[in-house]
Amino acid sequence: MTREPTPVDAVANTYTDRLAALNPLEATFAGIKGYDHLLPDLSPDGIAARTQLERDTLAALAATTPVDDVDRVTVAAMTDRLGLAVELDEAGALLPDLNVIASPLQGLRDVFDVMPTTSEEDWGNVASRLRLIPDAVRGYVASLREGARRGLVPARLQVDEGVKQAEELADAKDSFFVTFAAGASGVPESLQRDLAVGAREAADAYAELVGFLTGELAAQAPASDAVGRERYALWSREFVGAAVDLDETYEWGLAELDRMAREQEAIAEQIAGPGASVVEAIEKLDHDPAGLLHGKQALQEWMQSKADAAVEALNGVHFDIPEPVRRLECMIAPTENGGIYYTGPSDDFSRPGRMWWSVPPGVTEFSPWRELTTVYHEGVPGHHLQIAQAVVNREQLNSWRRLISWSSGHGEGWALYAERLMDEFGFLTTPGERLGMVDGQRMRAARVVVDIGVHLGLPAPAKWGGGTWDADKAWELLKANVNMDDKFLRFELNRYLGWPGQAPSYKIGQRLWEQARADAEAREGASFDLKRWHTRALNLGSVPLSVLPLALA
Repeated sequence: MTREPTPVDAVANTYTDRLAALNPLEATFAGIKGYDHLLPDLSPDGIAARTQLERDTLAALAATTPVDDVDRVTVAAMTDRLGLAVELDEAGALLPDLNVIASPLQGLRDVFDVMPTTSEEDWGNVASRLRLIPDAVRGYVASLREGARRGLVPARLQVDEGVKQAEELADAKDSFFVTFAAGASGVPESLQRDLAVGAREAADAYAELVGFLTGELAAQAPASDAVGRERYALWSREFVGAAVDLDETYEWGLAELDRMAREQEAIAEQIAGPGASVVEAIEKLDHDPAGLLHGKQALQEWMQSKADAAVEALNGVHFDIPEPVRRLECMIAPTENGGIYYTGPSDDFSRPGRMWWSVPPGVTEFSPWRELTTVYHEGVPGHHLQIAQAVVNREQLNSWRRLISWSSGHGEGWALYAERLMDEFGFLTTPGERLGMVDGQRMRAARVVVDIGVHLGLPAPAKWGGGTWDADKAWELLKANVNMDDKFLRFELNRYLGWPGQAPSYKIGQRLWEQARADAEAREGASFDLKRWHTRALNLGSVPLSVLPLALA
């Protein structure tokens, strides 16, 4: 049954429209049409404009009266998300936005991966957006400079790594912008010239960014990676979607890490015999020629086959998956930084949900046993089912709930919960596949320890070097607990050090999801129906985990 829009929905929809105009990057990623030719103002004035929109929207929400449970969840979720955004701005935390994975440095480039390029109009949007990159970069520099004036500067490691990434984009010959624009075909010569000019201007803008980072910001950047308890608490609330006791969570992370290690050790003995270590089990799996994929094409085809099989097997049994959601594209990303991620469908599903795998240079062999749960994490029943299910739910949800609302703890927590769910449903059929799942979960537990430990400057256990947590001790813990190539692992550590609070939100979010399910099972007893509970949860869209209990009550 289609729900009649309410005054609360009107406020949320107006916010979405105004946000799309202020932040066209977010509009493109959300699949909101009409903004693909534009870029946001990344200067302090642009940040202030978005914060004013959040204040105005909070005031408008306060003046409305919710008429049903959908409204009550919308008000609670928007009040949490927008209110926290205002707090972050007032603390100056939005100014020093530079890290190795999710800052404007990457966003201005990554948006082109999800832009349509099938028509002359599409390529015209690309050309227009390329021509705007110099202004966007100048605004970004202004914000970094204002942050530095207030004493808020990214750590030196993030600046140095940012320089490396910016230098690649500044390369006059091999810049992504240049090669991407050169790939346009079937368009008029005048548009090809516009694309080439825009690409050169974009590369030149990144060369200017390199100059600023190396010549001005690096000299002010602190050597310490830790952001301190006050700033960390803000970012933790932002990413988890709930306030948690950081000290208790750190201790839980240590205990969870030990528990994951014991679980892996038990599975290792199933693979390599009594007394075998995890390393020995991994070596056996990795040296089985029948268990390896060779080359990116084989990886992409394997990803797609596993994703499609999961949709077919789960639909109608464990989930009811709407027809538009049954399409998921598995892609090899054009970047080479080692990340694996998901991008949601457009509002009308003309752009499907996509799983992206960014393969570092020189990596040519892949082990399916360790990556199967990654497909479930990014695809179905993980991110794709969760995010696309919200997009398709037009009958109940406003545009903010469907397209914009996102809490990492809710989303990434669900995806980790989905990995365990697939084991519960019997889809991990070999000890190797189960070892891969626990391996990934052990890494997420290690993130909790490293991220909170380093950023809060907590004491490190003697087994990890004692004293105060720092990047070197974090590296040793990761090396001992995470089965990953050093290139991938170094990127992971750099990500944690520069994006405080985000990495722990996965495991903390999973903990809160599992608690929500346990509460429902205890409350409903024999009448509890897991498929029905999952349906209710997915139909909510992404809400802060502090709101989830209210929404599911």
